[in-house]
Amino acid sequence: MLGKGRIAAALSVALVSIGLAAPAPAGAAISRADLALRWAPIHYQDVDATGSHALGGKADYLTKVNFDGDWNGRNNWDRAADSGASFSAAAYYSVAETSTHWYVTYFFFHPRDWADHPFFETEHENDGEGVLLAIQKDGSPYGVLRSAVTVAHTSFYSYTPSGSTWTGGRETVDGTLQLQSSPHDSFQHPVTAQEVQGHGLKAYPQYAINGDGIVYYPATEGETPSSTNDRDVRYELIDIFAAGGLWAQRDNTSLYANLGTFAGDTSGGCGVGTYSCGTNSANAPWGWDDGDDLPGRGEIATDPAKLSAEYFAVPGELARGYTYNPYTAEKADLREAARTAPAVTD
Repeated sequence: MLGKGRIAAALSVALVSIGLAAPAPAGAAISRADLALRWAPIHYQDVDATGSHALGGKADYLTKVNFDGDWNGRNNWDRAADSGASFSAAAYYSVAETSTHWYVTYFFFHPRDWADHPFFETEHENDGEGVLLAIQKDGSPYGVLRSAVTVAHTSFYSYTPSGSTWTGGRETVDGTLQLQSSPHDSFQHPVTAQEVQGHGLKAYPQYAINGDGIVYYPATEGETPSSTNDRDVRYELIDIFAAGGLWAQRDNTSLYANLGTFAGDTSGGCGVGTYSCGTNSANAPWGWDDGDDLPGRGEIATDPAKLSAEYFAVPGELARGYTYNPYTAEKADLREAARTAPAVTD
């Protein structure tokens, strides 16, 4: 007869093998990947299937940056139209840690930022928006969620869940961060949403599904939506700092025009029938910036404790020194790149 420990271990392996998150045993230390999976958003993606640039709705599907099998940012608009293009759902994450908090940044990617009418709207190749979650360490395995800051184009929006001890600081809290149960694990997850076409990201329901849409749930393996109105699609979480991944490619001039800005051009019909097509117009997390706010370019990901201290009034201690921050070794380079990088309007 199996003991409780062996049963729990067997159950955890079984859950992971089918792409589900397993709860941590009481008192167990968890990995950063487990922490990111536990707090990853349930994500509502509105879908528009109209217009020649919509790809029948697929232009609003989440996918990997290298969905087409290469790390060339200048062919993503074009390759998204290929019959063999993969729209297996994925999102990226990074984790920073202080003695008092964890900070998890999530990055959602689309190959196209698109429009379906000719007036006033621009399009561009590649599109990257996301959210930063601040999680207070309270002695439990996964801590307690205190806040979220989302990226909608070139503006940040701040939220707190019900019962949070955090309130508005230099920035006004823009709303309540809802939590929702996932059918794929035992947790309540924050709920985020993205609009069609331009893919601005806010807390649900400040954006919501209007007609067709996808509801994405975090998991260890991704799925491809069965249609433009699939309300249960699992998305894979990928570490930004994985070997050969997004951060490792940061000097790849085929993928990035400069540090934190994706390379993109006007090939493949971008801008045809619309106002224009922008080039080099989307950012990775270390390039996100709200120019009206005090934190610098990229600090939502690279120095999230600083951003949280600016955005929120936090009772008790909010440590500013990091016990783990994968961006730290490159921080001087990041500061110089942020100072000299051209402004990018997503």
